[in-house]
Amino acid sequence: MALILAIESSCDETAASVVRDGRDVLSNVISTQIETHKKFGGVVPEVASRKHLEAINPVIDQALSDAGVSKEELDYIAVTYAPGLIGALLVGVSAAKALSLALDIPLIPVHHIRGHICANFIEHPNLEPPFVCLVASGGHSHIVYVKDYTEFEVLGQTRDDAAGEAFDKVARVLGLGYPGGPKIDSLSKEGNENAVWFKKVKFGGDSLDFSFSGIKTAVINYCHNAEQHGEEINKADVAASFQKSVCEVMVDNLLEAAQRKGCKKICLAGGVACNSRLRKELEARKGENEIFYPSPIFCTDNAAMIGCSAYYESLASNFADLSLNATAYLEIDFK
Repeated sequence: MALILAIESSCDETAASVVRDGRDVLSNVISTQIETHKKFGGVVPEVASRKHLEAINPVIDQALSDAGVSKEELDYIAVTYAPGLIGALLVGVSAAKALSLALDIPLIPVHHIRGHICANFIEHPNLEPPFVCLVASGGHSHIVYVKDYTEFEVLGQTRDDAAGEAFDKVARVLGLGYPGGPKIDSLSKEGNENAVWFKKVKFGGDSLDFSFSGIKTAVINYCHNAEQHGEEINKADVAASFQKSVCEVMVDNLLEAAQRKGCKKICLAGGVACNSRLRKELEARKGENEIFYPSPIFCTDNAAMIGCSAYYESLASNFADLSLNATAYLEIDFK
């Protein structure tokens, strides 16, 4: 049995979790900064770092308490070290290294996006690689072929804005506030998704890449043109039409990736995986494929997913020493 204390601080959630043997979550504590950053319309890196410093020790203590586990019972310390906001990552990495040194137990470095993918293992005990996964969040949009628990191949990714970033920017234009994803999703239920046509970007050749900058700009231009002509826009229709285009192109590419790899198992991960329209689109078009996705609490940033990923990294002997540093950018399929 392996007991792992996992720490996540890559953006604006300070999180800690105790995970047993990769899939058994004993505690999952998340301190969010949404209310702090809401007034800025997005995450302010320096503010996020300071908030992590305030929260990191109480969150770790709470995770241990909730799990009924003492520090001395832990077998490993795991931490997100890449990618993310560098100052935010450093808080978690520093705390993890201190615990590893003080307790004299191994330190496991975890890639944030690999963690999101591994969140699917927590609630789907029979899920095993290989499978194809769409990872969509505020900072990332990737289609990944998961060959094995620690082997990943990127099949497609955004060339500009991430899907979640586009949702946030469109929500801001519509005056919905931050975070934009849940607000767009909620408002869309009141609108007609066929009211406005927003073009989906499809690259030529064999590319499975995304581009969400153009559709974001199209929404902005649509709203500005209406304003200049004194026309009132139906925000629910715009939100629904935008959401439809984004979700359809993500599912288009995801299903194409699964077909190319001969995979019948398809997963969603990341904050955008909470989107009801995305799930509905994928379920409607899944055919003979099996669809997996985590509960919303495991889609957004959390430490349980880091503990899950760390377990499989430990089986592959992927440990770090105290020279481990935070890294703002790192490909998922690094060797």
